[in-house]
Amino acid sequence: MNTLYPIFIKPENIRILIIGGGNVALEKLTFLYKSSPQAIVTLVSPMIRPETLDFIADKEVTIINEKYKPFFLKGHQLVIATTDDKEVNKQVSADARKEGILVNIADTPALCDFYLGGIVTKGHLKIAISTQGKSPTFAKRMREWLEDIIPAEIDESLHALYALRNKLKGDFSAKLRKMDEITAAFIPEKE
Repeated sequence: MNTLYPIFIKPENIRILIIGGGNVALEKLTFLYKSSPQAIVTLVSPMIRPETLDFIADKEVTIINEKYKPFFLKGHQLVIATTDDKEVNKQVSADARKEGILVNIADTPALCDFYLGGIVTKGHLKIAISTQGKSPTFAKRMREWLEDIIPAEIDESLHALYALRNKLKGDFSAKLRKMDEITAAFIPEKE
């Protein structure tokens, strides 16, 4: 059973620390900024790939060209470690947990407080996919499948539903019943 509790955070309202400057760091940064172009990130690594530097050139990223030290955690609410040094990753996890900071250690589910799953975005619709760290590749394939089947026009429907919701009269229960009736048309009938 997948016991994870999905949430959607606003990265522009928190400070994110990414430790590592290699391929995995670039992957995490790419998906983060694809979803949240206003994210505020600090990147710590003695070596940062040129492709990573090119990618972050126009983004709000503070670069610290040093090896990880626990005091770099100060002021951050979320940490992602992407180094290829297992001991550094273990230390980051322990330090972050000690400070009450949520931590993700790439490719080491046991050291994570959260996972970075597949994300499908169609306008204002966002769907997160998790395999609880069992198979990121499956989450990726599921994301690709959903991106193909969800029509681009879904955002128009969301805007119309939002406008309708704001016009509805009555108490919360009455509005909820009406929105349930209207959105039922989005679900195909079972045979």
